[in-house]
Amino acid sequence: MTDPAVLMKDVLVRYDGNTVLEDISLSVARGEIMSIVGPNGSGKSTLLKCIMGLKKPARGEVTVFGVPAARVHKSGLIGYLPQDVTYDHSFPVRVFDVVAMARYAGKKFFERLDEKDHAIIRSCLELVEMKDLKNSYFGNLSGGQKQRVLIARALAVKPKLLLLDEPSTGLDAVAQDSFYQLLKRLRDEESLTIIMVSHDIGTVSAVVDKLACIKQKIHFHGSPRECVPSDALARVFGKDVYFVNHDVDCETCRRGRE
Repeated sequence: MTDPAVLMKDVLVRYDGNTVLEDISLSVARGEIMSIVGPNGSGKSTLLKCIMGLKKPARGEVTVFGVPAARVHKSGLIGYLPQDVTYDHSFPVRVFDVVAMARYAGKKFFERLDEKDHAIIRSCLELVEMKDLKNSYFGNLSGGQKQRVLIARALAVKPKLLLLDEPSTGLDAVAQDSFYQLLKRLRDEESLTIIMVSHDIGTVSAVVDKLACIKQKIHFHGSPRECVPSDALARVFGKDVYFVNHDVDCETCRRGRE
């Protein structure tokens, strides 16, 4: 129980001879919410792939709860929400069935879900406050509701670590606030460790425990309540970008939750 949730040491990643990540060393504590922030093409999604064991570094070490990343995809430790979830809006799949897909992943061909599986699906939908819509068609849901269902699907494998790639893309401000409050509740009530990729440092800074600002290398790794050095922001986002920490308990967001 002393191992961190994620540990990366001196990680180097190359694609077709080009360096994508270099000298990446970071530690994510158990029960922590961390955001990896940076512009498009900075290596954020590649870092997630390293954690999931889908991309082997050219150099360095990656472990998840003490398990080498190369073996972690078979361990059931990770739940994952990708950036782009494509689906046919006209396909009549219900909310319950979307979450059930995660449970079928561990089944043999033609094996049916049992009562334990159904109980887990119902529990996950209840966690994300979508149980009452379990028979609704997924395509008819709002953007925020769809994200909650996809989170439930990620939770249905009973992970200890939840990885989210740009989870708030396409959500309005009120839906984003509701979504981030859900993540904090899952961390507190389910003892989950959460890592999410984002390009919006100002929004996530009010939600997460730690930030990792990357652009090929890590230029800042620490609490968002610390003063993020201006030179680090300039190296990651450009010299004309300023860090504005948004308070999700402001009057506007509070009215939106009422």
